[in-house]
Amino acid sequence: MDLNIIKGADAIGMFCRLHMNTKRNLPIRPSEMGVLIFTQKQSTAVTPLMISQFFKITKPSVTALVTSLVKDGYLTKELSDADKRSYALRITEKGNDLVDSTFVEYYKSIEILKDNMGEEKFAKFIELVELAGSIWDEVE
Repeated sequence: MDLNIIKGADAIGMFCRLHMNTKRNLPIRPSEMGVLIFTQKQSTAVTPLMISQFFKITKPSVTALVTSLVKDGYLTKELSDADKRSYALRITEKGNDLVDSTFVEYYKSIEILKDNMGEEKFAKFIELVELAGSIWDEVE
């Protein structure tokens, strides 16, 4: 097997493990925080389908995330007038407060990369990560 592929797999695996193990002191899981941030940043009402497509996760996974966030008071569901089976999600004041109060901490690890790589290398890193993501997206 190509040694560069093995080295690359090891490096990517280590990077992902280190990033995922970063202590964030959040009262919710990182995946739930991602949904809150996504919901807060949208200018239109968010649907479960939008979350599924953006995060490339299954509808049952979205349901589990939404159920937890609604139960804990971070999101609310608003039934559609046209179709009583569908709903939009709205972030609550509690959800907004959590996102606003933890935004800096949540992105601290990325800021550390930027500060230590420098602007130019960080921009190239992000460009390559986006390229890798688009390649994987096309393959699926």
